[in-house]
Amino acid sequence: MPVRFLATAAATALLAGPVAADYSLTILHTNDFHARFEPISKYDSGCSSEDNAEGKCFGGTARLVTAIADARARSNNAVLFDGGDQFQGTLFYTYYKGKMAAEFMNKLEYDAMTVGNHEFDDGPEVLRGFMDSVDFPVLMSNADVSGEPALADVLMKSTVIERGGEKLGLIGLTPQNTDELASPGPNVIFTDPADAVQGEVDKLTAEGVDKIIVLSHSGYHVDLWVANKTTGVDVIVGGHSNTYLSNVSDKAAGPYPTMVGDTAIVQAYAYGKFLGELNVTFDDEGKVTEAVGEPLIMDSSVAEDAPTVERIVELSQPLDEIRNKVVAETAEAIEGSRDVCRAMECAMGNLVADAMLDRVKDQGVQIAIANGGGLRASIDAGEVTMGEVLTVLPFQNTLSTFEVSGQTLVDALENGVSQVEEGAGRFPQVAGLKFTWDPAAEPGARIAEVQVQDGDAWMPLDPSASYYVVSNNFVRGGGDGYGMFTDAENAYDFGPDLADVTAEYLAKTGPYTPYVDGRIATVN
Repeated sequence: MPVRFLATAAATALLAGPVAADYSLTILHTNDFHARFEPISKYDSGCSSEDNAEGKCFGGTARLVTAIADARARSNNAVLFDGGDQFQGTLFYTYYKGKMAAEFMNKLEYDAMTVGNHEFDDGPEVLRGFMDSVDFPVLMSNADVSGEPALADVLMKSTVIERGGEKLGLIGLTPQNTDELASPGPNVIFTDPADAVQGEVDKLTAEGVDKIIVLSHSGYHVDLWVANKTTGVDVIVGGHSNTYLSNVSDKAAGPYPTMVGDTAIVQAYAYGKFLGELNVTFDDEGKVTEAVGEPLIMDSSVAEDAPTVERIVELSQPLDEIRNKVVAETAEAIEGSRDVCRAMECAMGNLVADAMLDRVKDQGVQIAIANGGGLRASIDAGEVTMGEVLTVLPFQNTLSTFEVSGQTLVDALENGVSQVEEGAGRFPQVAGLKFTWDPAAEPGARIAEVQVQDGDAWMPLDPSASYYVVSNNFVRGGGDGYGMFTDAENAYDFGPDLADVTAEYLAKTGPYTPYVDGRIATVN
């Protein structure tokens, strides 16, 4: 796949025609905000007011208000886009659903966003309520919504806006497997992203639009693939994979922007920690001649807008009693970052899986499986509040117990390790079970060994035997590709809330010491 960076010098050489024909556009962008209206810690979870005052926190809507105003002042022609997943992640979403996101996105004057998979977490009706409340278009091209009454004739595949005297064609993109990741219901049919984008590009081009921007909540690798498989796309503003692109950091997954042919791809990590700022120049034929920029860190050097802080404090008051309650203590930070928990055994995965199994072991349950994508943050050392637990486990999932064969468990583990390269949330964190897998093998043939705990001993898993399992209701219902669990025997999906179970487990263990013990290993 040809990936290159379009440098300023090269862009200058491509300039054609009189300077007056060039069109410059500043694209400001966010993605995967996940209801982080308040500042976050270095662990992407809650940050205390004391730490914020000491300059240790990042992000928060009040900083974005300042940064976006400053960026607009630097540009004579700016737009603001979002790459999806404004929903879900903190108590603010749990309590207000999409209403708070709509209020602040309107305040920030977004120009458009795409639908993220989490915008479907509470079904099409909540998404529709959000769409009715915002002052900008919400887009999704790769789905047929004609059979869903809440979205039919309302959720557009693409649209055209005018900025600086020119027309910009905007196309939305959502994960093709959103039906596995969220709760869109049976009436929304998701389709191939490249085909959907090309269809909208052709439509827009036929209408005379020659500057086309895709707002994609599909992940960095899918964006690279879409750029390579389509023609006519100038910029892809990405999301979903929480990818940090940069030209100055050795932690970046690629350059900002990443170029595939003449298509510039950008993404700005997640949680409002960065504001993406891409400056694009088009020639008079609509071709990108220059694409330069860098995500801007929302650290303490960015002042918080005082009225926004006051409004968030006001909106937080109904939540304070719940989230400020100290429920436990941990001796060390508990690692829960997506980079770890979606690729290998992680301390947060062990905590949650252990808590699940501990809660139901007296029912004869032997094994716990938690999807790594359900773990949304780390927890720092010291006192643990319920708010922190809810930031890690925000989805209001309940415990599900069920019975499956050993072979079904193997199939589930194969699914779990099938998309590690993409950072998929299906990676399995486990308890009562340990397994070895081969990252070099083809997906579907990666599980090398599985053992099940039997008292103090470990026994090989028997493919023909039956095992009692606990997971969350999202996974049991087929989420994250675990469709093999949907027909399980003796299923009960209405157990206690996973966050409550985890908090109670933390509380009863005294000062908790996080650990990994080799329950997930790779072939040497």
